[in-house]
Amino acid sequence: MTRLNTRISAVAAACALISNVSFAEDSSLTNPAISAVLDGYYQNTERPMAEREEGFGLGHTEVAISANIDDMFYGKLTAVLEVHEGETELGLEEAFIQTTAMPAGFSVRAGRFLSDVGYLNNQHVHTDAFSDRPAAYRAFLGSHYFDDGVRLDYVAPTDLFWAMGIEAFKGDNMRAEDEHGERDFKNLGVYTAYTKIGGDIGLSSSWQVGLSYLRNENGRLTAHEDEEHGIEPAADDGHDHDHAHAAKYTGENTYMADFVYKWAPNGNYKYQHLTVSGEYFKVTDFAPLDEHDDGHLHSSEHGPDDQTGWYLSSVYQISPNWSAGLRYGQVDTQELHDDHFDSQKLKETEVSLAWHHSHFSTVRLQYTNQQGTNFDGFTDDNVITLQYVMTLGAHGAHQF
Repeated sequence: MTRLNTRISAVAAACALISNVSFAEDSSLTNPAISAVLDGYYQNTERPMAEREEGFGLGHTEVAISANIDDMFYGKLTAVLEVHEGETELGLEEAFIQTTAMPAGFSVRAGRFLSDVGYLNNQHVHTDAFSDRPAAYRAFLGSHYFDDGVRLDYVAPTDLFWAMGIEAFKGDNMRAEDEHGERDFKNLGVYTAYTKIGGDIGLSSSWQVGLSYLRNENGRLTAHEDEEHGIEPAADDGHDHDHAHAAKYTGENTYMADFVYKWAPNGNYKYQHLTVSGEYFKVTDFAPLDEHDDGHLHSSEHGPDDQTGWYLSSVYQISPNWSAGLRYGQVDTQELHDDHFDSQKLKETEVSLAWHHSHFSTVRLQYTNQQGTNFDGFTDDNVITLQYVMTLGAHGAHQF
């Protein structure tokens, strides 16, 4: 019996050793990927709803750490440094775990992470071909929407790529403004659902289209009665809606459609490639529920229209070291003043020229012509941005 126990103990020790060796051989389990992205710029003036200020500054500078936790989970943490009005701010953009071994194409992510609605939103801003997100993103998603919550994803076993998912978030940065802090916001404020379908066209082309829906339980504007002016808009809920990644224009329902087409000779993206993409946003049900005079809030003519935004972008990689981009977009919003809504429009035409010494370094020169119609008191302007984006350390592959 003693000999048998000795043999069993030896087998157990050998199995434990083999298990430890196998985990040690997987570098992602013992040596997490650590990276930093440095974003610096000079800009001659400011843009509405954008984070970059006039003059020299630091943009979206991030430090990230990620690794497989074991054979069942993956984890990532991303901290972001930004400078706003002379003060350095430290924020936590990602801190999540994700399953890696669920059956039947399912996966779950929990913690703080980028929502997967739309095309650009789930990508870090330093991967963009332009210095700022389109105006529609800045208006309706706070540039890029990340939040605390949970996601369930499913990838279908089809010839075409077909993914779908649902998310539930805390929703603080998507709350409508509340001047007096009297509103009872829901703690579980945002729900999303999306689907993405894509495939290849021969050896050189690929495509993807997507539809997304975002339900914002706290998205409708609030208003209060004033003896002299009647209903007035609320203005401040404690969030910095101009900078702190909060949506400036909200509504209960946001509908999104997106597409992307990519071309590269024989599928080789190293030397040449073309990316054409676009998105459309529609935000509804944003007017206060309070009634006034004729029973409802209204604009000067027929009541507030839906808020909309869209952009179309084309980026061409001319050679391994040079790329050029052209983007046009506009956003139409409604601003509440007293008992009526005023329509606003912002149009942006952008041209970008970037030099890439390698995959890890980019220097970009961008020209933006912006035209506003009663947009937050904004006047037409031309914006010149000189930007560098440099990556230090190991960095994961970018999204499609």
